[in-house]
Amino acid sequence: MPLSEDEQRILQEIEQHLYASDPQLVKEVSSTTVYRHAGRNLKYAALGFVAGLALMLSTFATSIVLGGAGFFAMLASAIFFERNLRKMGRAGWRAWTESVKAANVREAMGSARSRMRDRFKRDQ
Repeated sequence: MPLSEDEQRILQEIEQHLYASDPQLVKEVSSTTVYRHAGRNLKYAALGFVAGLALMLSTFATSIVLGGAGFFAMLASAIFFERNLRKMGRAGWRAWTESVKAANVREAMGSARSRMRDRFKRDQ
């Protein structure tokens, strides 16, 4: 059901007032999507998992309590990762991975490969 002209006018006034009162909020909300937010959370969860793994491996032999804390940090990160992955869904995961720009990764790997070739190149 479409909005009436009066409702559209009121909505436009509210929108203009929001733009005038808090432009930073408008910029942040317009640039952030559900996929971007969940993707950022996936990065944090992966970082938390690696940190928990490092804590567990480095302290388990000396302190079982700290090793257990590392394990629970890994478990919590894995659950957080899984929940955010479900929020994204298959379409969101595809869109997020395509936004990584595989071409930039290939270019970085290509320059690293050429540097390694140059470093180990034998005089012919």
